[in-house]
Amino acid sequence: MKGWFGTIQKPGWLAFQLGLFLLPSSALLGVLLLFVTCIAGSRNRAVSLWRDAWMRPLIIAGALMLIGAVTAETGALAWVGLGNWLPFFWGFWAFRPFLATEAQRERAALMLLAGTVPVLFTGFGQMLLNWEGPWQLLGGGIIWHLAPGGQPQGRLSALFDYANVAGAWLGSIWPFALAAMLRRRTAAWSRGLALLLAAAIVAAVLMTQSRNAVASLVLAVPWVLGPAQWWWLLPLFVLAAVPVLLVSIPGVPPSLQQWAQLLLPDSVRQRLLENNFKQNLTRLSQWQYGLQLIAARPWLGWGAAAFSVLYPIHAQRKWHGHSHNLPLELAVSYGLPVAVLVVGTVLVLLIFALWKGMLRGGPMDRAWWTALFVLITMHATDLPFFDSRLNILGWILLAGLCAFNCETEPDRDDPAVFPEPVAP
Repeated sequence: MKGWFGTIQKPGWLAFQLGLFLLPSSALLGVLLLFVTCIAGSRNRAVSLWRDAWMRPLIIAGALMLIGAVTAETGALAWVGLGNWLPFFWGFWAFRPFLATEAQRERAALMLLAGTVPVLFTGFGQMLLNWEGPWQLLGGGIIWHLAPGGQPQGRLSALFDYANVAGAWLGSIWPFALAAMLRRRTAAWSRGLALLLAAAIVAAVLMTQSRNAVASLVLAVPWVLGPAQWWWLLPLFVLAAVPVLLVSIPGVPPSLQQWAQLLLPDSVRQRLLENNFKQNLTRLSQWQYGLQLIAARPWLGWGAAAFSVLYPIHAQRKWHGHSHNLPLELAVSYGLPVAVLVVGTVLVLLIFALWKGMLRGGPMDRAWWTALFVLITMHATDLPFFDSRLNILGWILLAGLCAFNCETEPDRDDPAVFPEPVAP
């Protein structure tokens, strides 16, 4: 028997799709289902985890992380922090059989898109109807903590703890909404539903007031539409970017900045001009202190959560959770070799997929590459991966990219692949 979830003989494939659908609503249920997926995806593989070429740098990085935890300055936090990395290295390998074809990646993308509906539903209710939680479903298996009016106040956070994290999820899913509108051989009602969902994501992102997320709305469009559309898109984006650049870049004449500010919506202008009251809270000062920590212990780092422990003691006497840059955070916590191995693997995967023509494929494959690209750029100035749902999403996107690069042949236990249904 075949259907939307595949064959009943393939529990790993079923668990994978259900896990993706439930992930934004419940990290607990999503993780449990995706753990089943990882077990199924690890069986009967032609190439073992230890022999996989893409896994070798991550295995070395994992070994260095374990060694560093022994000598870390952060004690037990160093061992707890490994949970943000080591299980996901395994997932990166184990998810791949379920993402080996364009049809599988498209199915996974649509499940992520469908799973985002509760985020939109609760986010709009939070902002427009002042809904507040906690709400419980499935006997407490799903608990939605909704802050009335958003968190922080006035900014949509929906099912997430903070507006920037909600914006990161929505910004990463946005390319799939665009691609859903571009799918061929779909009924008019399906394209209309995709348009409605895309419009809702745009509205929700604007309500988060997250600068990274708002930027992702623009960043994703040319990549999802594909290079064939760049001849008219790029000049349009350059014109749209001019006011933003004039407002943001220091040294621009005041008269020119004032003119540019008039061209921007109030909410965008306020966020661009928003300044911290103390210079020591800026991203630049955080990165500078991160570089000092790396210079002091470059090989094995200080241990997980080192920045949040050391920054208030030795730098500014004010707590801050992280360095707001993933390569810096990795190097501070685990050393430069680990940062180079992990970040290098991600960038090589991204570039290799570009070289192999992923952007010349179907809209969902273009959206897959774009979603990962958007998530990577967000980690240049923030660290949404500390939310487990964003962390899982990132490694699933990486696994799909790796599967595309490897042109994986399905193993004996791989999920069945079903052709896209043709609209009547």
